[in-house]
Amino acid sequence: MKKYVQQTMNAVQKYIDGEMKNATVEKTREVLSEFETKIAYFQHERLIHLMVTLAFAGFLLFSIFCLFTLPAEFLISGILLVLIFFGLTIGYVAHYYFLENSVQKMYHMRDDIRAFLDKDKVI
Repeated sequence: MKKYVQQTMNAVQKYIDGEMKNATVEKTREVLSEFETKIAYFQHERLIHLMVTLAFAGFLLFSIFCLFTLPAEFLISGILLVLIFFGLTIGYVAHYYFLENSVQKMYHMRDDIRAFLDKDKVI
C-alpha cells in the first residue's frame, strides 16, 4: 500500500509541477477526477486501518489487564501475548501515521489543482 500511495502522490505532483501549466482544461479535470477517486479510496483505507489499530490497542490493554489477573502459571503466556499485541499495535500505528499524513498531503495537492482551474473559472 505504501508503494501505491507514494506512486500516486509522485505522479500527481509531477503533473502539477510540469504538465499542468500546458495541459488542456479537460486533461486537468480528468486528472483531478481520477485523483479525487483515489483520495476516496485512501480515505477508506485510512478509516479501516484506524479501526484495526484501535482494536489491537484494545487487545493490548486487555492482555495487560489479564496479565495482572491471571494465575502465576499463565505468566509466560500472558507476557508473550502482551508482546505480540504490542508489536502489532506499533506496526499498525506506524502504518496509520503514514496513511494519515499522505492523505493530508493529497488534500493540498488537490487544492493546488483546483486553484489552477479556479484561476480561470473553468471548473
